[in-house]
Amino acid sequence: MKIDPSFRVKMLPPYLFGKLNALKYEKRQKGIDIIDLGMGNPMDPTPKRVVDKLCEAVRDPRNHRYSTATGIFNLKREVAQVYARRYGVAIDPAGEVICTIGSKEGFSHFCLALLGPGDLVVVPQPAYPIHSFAVALAGASVVGVPLESEEQLLRDVERAMRSLMPRPKAVVLNFPHNPTARTVERDFFEDMARLARKHRFLVISDMAYAATTFDGYQAPSFLQTKYGKEVAIEFSTMSKEYNMAGWRIGFAVGNAEAVGALGRLKAYYDYGIFQPVQIASIIAMRHCAAEAAEQAQRYQRRRDILCEGLARAGWEAEKPRASMFVWAKIPAPYARMGSVKFAYELMEKALVAAAPGAGFGEAGEGYLRLALVENEKRLRQAVAQIRRAFPAAGARA
Repeated sequence: MKIDPSFRVKMLPPYLFGKLNALKYEKRQKGIDIIDLGMGNPMDPTPKRVVDKLCEAVRDPRNHRYSTATGIFNLKREVAQVYARRYGVAIDPAGEVICTIGSKEGFSHFCLALLGPGDLVVVPQPAYPIHSFAVALAGASVVGVPLESEEQLLRDVERAMRSLMPRPKAVVLNFPHNPTARTVERDFFEDMARLARKHRFLVISDMAYAATTFDGYQAPSFLQTKYGKEVAIEFSTMSKEYNMAGWRIGFAVGNAEAVGALGRLKAYYDYGIFQPVQIASIIAMRHCAAEAAEQAQRYQRRRDILCEGLARAGWEAEKPRASMFVWAKIPAPYARMGSVKFAYELMEKALVAAAPGAGFGEAGEGYLRLALVENEKRLRQAVAQIRRAFPAAGARA
């Protein structure tokens, strides 16, 4: 029987990264070594004490039952303590925190809880795909604005609020940014919070990379602003800071009504995260600050190797202050082929996988996103292979 998918499925374009992954797996099955910088999928291990706690909790049959859709209270209390310790923000664990199956699930379900047909959402471009497609899947429309300077973004949001009907219901912010790795200071968040209060829109802040920072930079939380908890909900994850990507656990914090709406929706969709995963996450936040800091330093060293190597190969790639990505401009001799074709050529000729900028929207064209997930030796090897495969990029000794 032929199945006719819903309009939601039909509106989704083919998953570009899926095609590149298929090519990567095909080559690996043939014994070809591909250096994978395509996906932000940490290859380093979860801290041992977190794994040990998981094993202990798994053996307790009380943890084999359904959990609660919003997360166990002790984990939500731990999240609140992290916000107090790290950002100086007082959070009510009972009403201002909800646990999610990673930040991507939480963001997507929140869009279903907040948005519907006719609603508008401002999303800076280029954007992590779910930031646009979760809005569209909820039946709302994306208002794309270019991610240039903070000042321009504030002006674009103000203009959208004054000129569009209906007025946009929300603005998505993602700093440190995926894919470009751009960062902001707290003053920008303060200005955006004042705009949100003035024009009565919600800020949806995705700060998945806030703990992966370099060179002394500290990423701010939107909830640190004067009106933060009034105008925003903020999503984060255990995936990057503690190398727990496959564990699928994150959280949302902020406006109590927004958190409550997500909780009501999730009560119908799932029975919560496996309780041993939640218990182990408490241990990560409570006891693994040193391991998280060490991981950030590891990413910083990898950043330096990749950016300095690309610069010697004639590429433009600014050193980011945060995240696990480098946003690299495709060298002029190859730019005209487009980022998708170049990503395929990179895999074919240099045996390096990367994410094409076009996968993050039209504004990403001309760039590649390179993930800092391989070890230092492999990154040096990747740069050497890129230089050999594309020698006309203006390399210098």
